[in-house]
Amino acid sequence: MINNITTMDLRPQLTVAKATPSVSSMSMPAILGFKTPVIGQKANIRVKKIKRGDNIIIPGEIDDDYVDIVEEEINSSQSAPPQYSSGGNLFTTQPNLFITPPKPQTVKRKYLKNCYIIDYIQSPKPRCGLGTEAIKQLAEKAMFDSKAEGRIVTFSAPIVRESSPALFFYKLGFRFTETDANEYMEECLRKKIPDIPAQIGMMYLPKNRLQKLLRYGELF
Repeated sequence: MINNITTMDLRPQLTVAKATPSVSSMSMPAILGFKTPVIGQKANIRVKKIKRGDNIIIPGEIDDDYVDIVEEEINSSQSAPPQYSSGGNLFTTQPNLFITPPKPQTVKRKYLKNCYIIDYIQSPKPRCGLGTEAIKQLAEKAMFDSKAEGRIVTFSAPIVRESSPALFFYKLGFRFTETDANEYMEECLRKKIPDIPAQIGMMYLPKNRLQKLLRYGELF
């Protein structure tokens, strides 16, 4: 906010000389409450670093370079009791214990690699590019990070009921891990729907869209 201060006319004034006592000049008192206008405002962004050792499992669809895909056995606590069969001989009193054990069931899990996660972002002025510039700076930092290798994720959740950052991140190249959410966002953009309902879910920045963001700036 820039304070509105009345400027003083310091040009020399032509007046008629009068025989009056001289008056000593007095300094102008300090202006209380005056604040210097903020130069080079920035968006407020809060970022954390996620490590592979945190073992964060990612559901849905995400690029392979974002995750380690590990095949793990499923530990079933409700396993069926072992089945025994008789030997089929009338003179056999002991059951046949030579039963092939069942194969263990496995599942493939996606563990998030080292990356940056955007926890919070807010611009002091809407629609002036400050938020986009903050994301670009973070993208450049992540790209030169040898561990993160350009990986950035966030969780789209509305701060208030009428506000959602999903459209902002989507236009910058972020994509949801849920295919249906991406298709819905594309449909809203094609139909130019002004008020897109709040979309909640995890979003990530694919590597090919990271290059476009750094090369061309905002993708609006």
